[in-house]
Amino acid sequence: MPELKLLTKDIDKKDLHKLSVYEETGGYGSLKKLFKKKPDEVIEMVKASGLRGRGGAGFPAGLKWSFLAKDVFPRYLCCNADESEPGTCKDRLLLEKTPHLLIEGMIACAYACKIETGYIYFRGEFQHASDLMDEALKEARAKNYLGKNIMGSGFDFEIHTHLGAGAYICGEESALLNSLEGRRGEPRLKPPFPAVEGLYSKPTVINNVETLCVVPYIINEGPEKYASYGTEKSKGSKLVSVSGHVKKPGNYEIEMGTTVRELIYELAGGIRNDNKLKAYIPGGSSTPMLPADLVDTPYDYESLAAAGSMLGSGALIVIDDQVNIVESTLRLASFYKHESCGKCTPCREGTRWMWQLLDGIHNGEGTNQQVDKLVDICDNISFKSFCPLGDAAVGPVASSIKYFREDYEALLKRNAEGTA
Repeated sequence: MPELKLLTKDIDKKDLHKLSVYEETGGYGSLKKLFKKKPDEVIEMVKASGLRGRGGAGFPAGLKWSFLAKDVFPRYLCCNADESEPGTCKDRLLLEKTPHLLIEGMIACAYACKIETGYIYFRGEFQHASDLMDEALKEARAKNYLGKNIMGSGFDFEIHTHLGAGAYICGEESALLNSLEGRRGEPRLKPPFPAVEGLYSKPTVINNVETLCVVPYIINEGPEKYASYGTEKSKGSKLVSVSGHVKKPGNYEIEMGTTVRELIYELAGGIRNDNKLKAYIPGGSSTPMLPADLVDTPYDYESLAAAGSMLGSGALIVIDDQVNIVESTLRLASFYKHESCGKCTPCREGTRWMWQLLDGIHNGEGTNQQVDKLVDICDNISFKSFCPLGDAAVGPVASSIKYFREDYEALLKRNAEGTA
């Protein structure tokens, strides 16, 4: 099954990160069409394309742009490049291979939303990507793709980069804003939403890297062309990071609606050592895992939700039948315990408690009552924490018990026999 390469058609071209090479592939060509349109027309194009946010929430991008508070200036654009979700590395591919595509997409978004200042917030570990972006920004300024009166259009726009300190919580949009302002990386109470009061209390658009990189294609090819791909409600292509127990892990750009089976067995080459598939996590570590018998689920927002999980950030983690699911779940629980910002009690205490119980079960000290207690803790965290991190921590634990309780029971049985 071939990939649908809308964003990555030139990704392997040598030195694509350089402006001269990017221009050879048609780079910045969308700006000529962009500046012939009115800002509201661009927003309507993005709405008509069906583009949804590629960072995890899947909210319609054009609709999000239209929510900006009217007649309040200045306003800001923040690109969320804090790609910290375990299993996800598709934004890094775009940032390192084709930084000018992101710049072009940000210019289009800023023009549509009448924004003059943009920021790219990188996760702390993306120093190399940040350095490449700084060079790309210099090149873009030198050719008047950025700065004052871009290409004689009368539109001014500047982009700045900001490197975080490696905190998972800063992938949450309001925590990102706090960090960008020099505050502690903690989520804000919503409402007000960023579109009304965001960066420096001004209207702010926050979009993921992949989302913004799609916009030049929509302007060049038209919204109808983009909407012709995918499913009725999940349009276009999706970059998917496939990792875990597959023969060919990597980033693959697929048409929305491609099945998980095709992703695993055709694009990623199948399961390592020809083992059997046991489970998969479809959208990054925060999305509930699903059993092998749901491998024919189409990879789109609605189908994965109907199956009991989420598309999330687009990170497909594959687990084979040589693994006890409790061990995988323990590793994920350890991550969320470490990354909880500590602001709210359900997440701060709940993530630690879940990890303690899982660690005990894994190390031979568990009981069936503790498994039941894990279910109860999940219920007391889910939708009761200040931000989605608590829900993210619950996802792998609750789903592992729902689908793979026999793995817990196998450990409990082994431990009981060992102490007999």
